[in-house]
Order: sequence, then structure tokens, then C-alpha cells
Amino acid sequence: MNRRSVLSLMAGLPLLGSSESRAAERSVIVVGAGLAGLAAARDLAARGVNVTVLEARDRIGGRIWTSNDWPGLPMDLGASWIHGTNGNPLTKLADVIGAKRLATSYDSSMALDATGKAVDLARAYAMAENVIAAARKKAEARDADQSLEAALVASPAWQKAGEDDRRLIRHVLNGSVEAEYGGASSEVSAWHFDDSTDFGGGDVLFPGGFAQIVAHLANGLAVRTSAPVTAIAPEGTGVAVTLRGGEILRADHALVTVPLGVLKKGGIAFDRPLASSRQRAIETIGMGLLNKCWLRFERVAWPADVDWIEWVGPKPGYWSQWVSLARVAGEPLLLAFHAADAARSLEALSDAHMANEAHRALQSIFGTDFPAPNAVQVTRWAQDPFTHGAYSFNAVGTTPATRKALSGFDWDRRLVFAGEACEPHAFGTAHGAVLSGRAAVTTLLAF
Repeated sequence: MNRRSVLSLMAGLPLLGSSESRAAERSVIVVGAGLAGLAAARDLAARGVNVTVLEARDRIGGRIWTSNDWPGLPMDLGASWIHGTNGNPLTKLADVIGAKRLATSYDSSMALDATGKAVDLARAYAMAENVIAAARKKAEARDADQSLEAALVASPAWQKAGEDDRRLIRHVLNGSVEAEYGGASSEVSAWHFDDSTDFGGGDVLFPGGFAQIVAHLANGLAVRTSAPVTAIAPEGTGVAVTLRGGEILRADHALVTVPLGVLKKGGIAFDRPLASSRQRAIETIGMGLLNKCWLRFERVAWPADVDWIEWVGPKPGYWSQWVSLARVAGEPLLLAFHAADAARSLEALSDAHMANEAHRALQSIFGTDFPAPNAVQVTRWAQDPFTHGAYSFNAVGTTPATRKALSGFDWDRRLVFAGEACEPHAFGTAHGAVLSGRAAVTTLLAF
């Protein structure tokens, strides 16, 4: 990194006044080398804090995972997009390193039903979103939160809808809610499922892989991989962090940035109980699931000018959402998304079985002469012991205050929590992880 890059990055750091002089006297162990942990560690190191990052995996990045299994084609198996480029901290980081980006367009789309008939997406989404909005409005008049599914099926608009319209509503519900937030309609809060805000501007992906951002953030940091943390305990005025195998590291503070799924599964033992509000938040917020199935072909056998392909097939949520990289990247690649219950059920299939299922779906969409893929890459985030899911969602009973309770200090300021699940309005996003990590640094050094 050159001096200009360092100055550019430093220019975005908040000024902390007198705490700056005390920073160099502190030591911090950051648990997790995903975006939140690396963004926090970088800010801490820039202020002279003695910081060590511990990562359970044999790679950095966490849910940022760029595969290089296909030579010359880096494939993002975790996060792919910057959602909203205007003012997004990821845009600023990408600018610093000069990372190439390509814009995808949801307006460049097509949709077919199970019979091969074209679907009017504008009409389908308008109708479905009106029904969902009416159900939500009725739910908001209740004294207690309920799932979006419960609100939907109880609504007069749903009960009056015919079979074809219900199928379209299910399709939109899967694409706009379940795939967006990772939770099933039976799990997400009718009151707060979409309490998220995005930056303005379009969505872009990295043809060279999202891992470029991770590598930039980690540059110069003391990061230990293959170092899973099993326990954290208060010790003296600081903390003791135990690794698998028994090694113990000590510091003034521990900044925990592991995914919510790890906390929900009790993957780290906290030797002193966490604040009751934080423990309730861990239990209440949902850990969602979104899996990817990347397919590579010999040639583009679908409309090359279309980015987004939707299939209103016989089974809602299965092979219904596709992204083509033919137009934006000039490659014969298709990406299928599965979320929530559908994603969980498909994790039991082998890669070869997934490829066959995908091929059958594509033959149903485009015709029986559609070619088979020659390679596949599949994710199974629910089975990943270091995530237990993809990203968090607002389950029934979750509010912005719930996420605020998850973030911040515990144990007399010795323990700090950060990550996308801590963000009240940017949860489930890569930029939310960065924002949370940086906010944790501000909180940690502001006393």
C-alpha cells in the first residue's frame, strides 16, 4: 500500500480526542477475521492499539469467500454485491484499492411460469406487494408481533386470491423477503422484517472477487488463522481467551465479531454470564440462510442480455431466482439462489445431485435441449460450524432495540460485540459488518 492509500483510509476515521493517547496503552483481541473484525482491527491498529485477530478458519474473510477453483474465474460463494454504492464504506474501500466493479440490473429481467408462459413481473410484484402490505397493516394493529406468514394467510386479500395469484404472491414473498433476509415467512417479524436501509445507487459486484476487500483490510495486521476460540473469561482487569487446544491469550479487551449463529449455538463459552438483554437478543434475532449454486457452461444458452431470470415453478422457492453473468462479465455463468427452508432442504444433496436438479429446472424453463453445466460450486452455510447460517434476520419479537442490545459492551467494558447482526438498520449486509466493526472501535476507545 502506498502513502496516498494510507492517508485516504485514515481520512475516514473518527477523531477521538484524548482517548487517542490512551489507545497505545491497550491491547485488544479481535475474535473473527470477517469484515467486522478486520475493519475494527484496522482502525484499532491505526490508532496504535496492540491488536491480534483470531480466526477459526484456515482463511480470512468469514462470510466473504472467493473461490479460485475455476482458473481465471474467481467466484464469490459468500457476499457478492455492494448493495447501494453511494456513500457505502465498501465503495470507498474498493476505490482505495482500485477494484473493478460491474453493475447488475434488476430491471434487466425475464420471468416464466411452469408452463413456459411469460409472467408479467411488474403486475405480479405490484399485486403481491399490495397483498403483503395489507397483511402487514392488519398485523400492526395487533397487540403482539406475529410472523409475516401468519399475517398473510389471515388477511382478507389472501383469502380472496385465486390459486394463480397465490402462486405469484408466494414467488414474490420468496424473492423479496425470504431471499432478501434469509428467514422463512413463518419466521420473520410482520412488524419489523424490513427495518433496513440501503445506500442510494445501484448494486455492483467484483469480477475479481470480494476477497480483494478482505485482503486490503487485513494487510499489515497480526492475524492468526486456524485458531478457533472456545472460551472467554474475565481475568484481573482484562480478559483471557482460550483457543481450541488449550492455549490462552490475554488482553485488556476482547472484541467478538463471530456470526450470530455461533453465539446462538454456544460456540464460545463465556465464563461470566452476559447481560440479560444481550442474551435475550442472541435468542430472539434469527439466523437466516441463503445458499448459492454457481453453474458454468460451455456457452450461453439463455438470453444473453438478461441479468435476472425468475421462474414461477411448481414448488415456490426452488430454482426460482437466477442471475446471469453473460451480459455483465461476458461469461457463461448462472447463479441460483435458495433461501430459508428450501436452502436448508437442499443442503443434503451432493454437488452432482444439485447440478442435475439445476439442469432439470433449466430444461423446464428454457426447453429440453438446454445443455447441462460442465461445473458447479455449491454453498451449505447452515452446515458450516463457524457460521451456522448466512446472515441475521428480524425474527418475530425482534426490534431495532434488540440489535442495539446485542452490540456494545459487557463485563465492565472488557467485552465488546460487533458484526452485521448488531446493526439495527444494516443487518444482513457486508457494509453493515464494516459499519458495526468501526462503531465498536469508537465505543471501545471513547472512555
